[in-house]
Amino acid sequence: MKASSHCPSFSLPHAFMGKCNGVSKGIYASLNCGPGSNDDPANITKNRRIAAADISNNKETPLVSCYQVHGSKVVEVTTDWGEDRPKADAMVTQERGIILGILTADCAPVLFSEEQSGVVGAAHAGWKGALTGVLTNTLDAMVALGAIRERIRTAIGPCIHKENYEVKSDFRAHFADIDPVFASFFGKGKDVDHYYFDLPGFIKAELKQEGVNHVWTASSDTYVSSNHFSYRRATHKREPDYGRQVSGIMRPLVKR
Repeated sequence: MKASSHCPSFSLPHAFMGKCNGVSKGIYASLNCGPGSNDDPANITKNRRIAAADISNNKETPLVSCYQVHGSKVVEVTTDWGEDRPKADAMVTQERGIILGILTADCAPVLFSEEQSGVVGAAHAGWKGALTGVLTNTLDAMVALGAIRERIRTAIGPCIHKENYEVKSDFRAHFADIDPVFASFFGKGKDVDHYYFDLPGFIKAELKQEGVNHVWTASSDTYVSSNHFSYRRATHKREPDYGRQVSGIMRPLVKR
């Protein structure tokens, strides 16, 4: 099965990795890259090296990720921080040779690229992060490093789609209270107390609102995809834990 997918409008090294072609077993089979899971740490390390090789053609390339907390904090990456992961949900850098890695299992990985300035970014955008500003903050952090907002290209990776993201009415009301326009991202559910939420649609609209002209969206729905981990699917199957796929982008060591 295909190990990764790519955004056709990006030329910098990047990939949205799936769950296949790794070394983990059981419910983590097989490319589980999430240190927050209860998988064997040695397998996670091996899988992250496999992912690094897919993205950069070199398994030794540093792949950094955050201790994700579903917030809106963005950190600048200047060096490989290894296991000392900061609590944040997005990263930006203009350094060469470091992969910015986002871990997901239904939330959306969003990659950012402004090739002329050499600034790249990556964000973990679940509903809470998207609603509280992680996308805006990532764009602002890139601009602070020299990126031109109108030149930034973005890609929304595989995540849970509207058909399988059922929520209760109070969830919808929370969005509508912030901005009545947000109600348009919800469709009727199985009864009056349930709705279906369009996470990638909401993220795309937020990026467009922030002046991003290029937004690509992956077609894969993690809940039904056999090539992706899904927190909601694992919960519905009463599994004790779940794996995480990684998505990453980097500025290459050598100018292309």
